[in-house]
Amino acid sequence: MKKEIKYKSTGYVFGNYWGGGQSSYSAKKLESNKLADLIKQAKDGLNGSLDSGMGYESLICAMLIITKTTTIKINDKYYHNKKIIVRYVGKITDRIKKHLHQHSLN
Repeated sequence: MKKEIKYKSTGYVFGNYWGGGQSSYSAKKLESNKLADLIKQAKDGLNGSLDSGMGYESLICAMLIITKTTTIKINDKYYHNKKIIVRYVGKITDRIKKHLHQHSLN
């Protein structure tokens, strides 16, 4: 039996606009074979590269919606299991978390 695990994330960043104001925008999609590496990519992306092109003055935090896909091969047949994991990176407050959750439902 062969087993493979992959992580892919979508989600939203929350940041400060140039000239004032704050809001959220789609986060850049990330992929990794390890959850810790994907989280590190997201944390490193708070430097400004995680916002997928919006162009914030600075990013405060992000909500990651991560799909963990486990694939096993048994007798030349592939079986897949998917699990959704939500993680936050950066300085998140209850107000921002509520905003990001509402944004993700639209």
